[in-house]
Formats: sequence, structure tokens, C-alpha cells
Amino acid sequence: MKAQSCAFLSTLRSKGGAPMPAKSSSSSRRAFVKTVVAAAATGTSAIGATAQGTGRVRSFDHVALPMQNTDAMLAFYKSLGFEMRESAAAVSVYVGDANMINFHRPSLWQSKTFTLRAPEAKPPCGDLCFVWEGTAASLKALLDRLGTRIVEGPVDRQGGSRKAGSSTYIRDPDGNLLEFIVYA
Repeated sequence: MKAQSCAFLSTLRSKGGAPMPAKSSSSSRRAFVKTVVAAAATGTSAIGATAQGTGRVRSFDHVALPMQNTDAMLAFYKSLGFEMRESAAAVSVYVGDANMINFHRPSLWQSKTFTLRAPEAKPPCGDLCFVWEGTAASLKALLDRLGTRIVEGPVDRQGGSRKAGSSTYIRDPDGNLLEFIVYA
């Protein structure tokens, strides 16, 4: 905690915050609390300043999951309208402009030499949520046309954008849970 406090305070000093006096530990604690309160009042994040220093996590780039039923998974994600790219090791499913899902082919994730994965992950292990840009009715129409069974929904949910939405849940051919959320 003391190292975090010092890092936080040095960050504040560089942003014009008040320096912490180096007196007794109770005086130091009191000054630290005052500085944290002052930071909160000005909107500076004490946690962000100490935990992430000068950088921070901005977003997800991709998620990787093992895949069992390659042909069925390719057909399913194509039928949902996703752009895809295949390689010998994986199938990349592009979500929006900046995100993707890498489905590792069985020959990759079952290999003893492939260690850049969760060691116990086996299909189905995914639980993914996609933002649907259309209405709940247009989503239902697509899923009905594809013959996809709805597991649950539409139901009210709080989404990653910190807004309320309506979610519908299905499963892909490997059994991964897919949620489609519609924001009002």
C-alpha cells in the first residue's frame, strides 16, 4: 500500500497536486487521505493513477476459444453475417471494426506443444455477448430463418455500455453461449 501511495502521490504532484509531507506515519496517512479526497473532488482517479501508471487498458482486441466442430462453426458464423478469415491454426471471426474472436482449430488446441491458451479450456467454454444494431424483432426473424433455438429471451439486462438492454441467448454448434443485446 505504501508503494502504491507513493506512486499515486508522485502522479498527483506531476499533475499539480499537493506534495505529501514526509513526517510521522500518522501525519503521512493524514496527508495521503487529504490528497485522495482532493483527487476525488477534482476527478482524478486514485486507483487508475496507481494501478495503471501512465498507460491503461483501452479495450478488448480479441478473444480466443477452442473449436470442435469446424465446418458447422464456419457455416453458423457466416450465416450470422460475420466476416471471417481462415488459417491452418484458427478461424478469425471479425466483430465490428476493431474486435475479433479467434476460434482455435482442434489440431491446435489439442496439441501438447500449444501453451498459449487456458490449459483446461475445451469446447464449449465461451460466453459471448454481441450488440445487435437492429430491433429485437429483426434479431428474432434472423434466428428463426436460420432455425436457431432461442435458449432465453428477450430479457432485460444491463450491458457493457452501462445501459439497459434486451438480450436474447442462443448456442452455437459447439455449445458456446451467445447473447445478443439490443440497446434502446
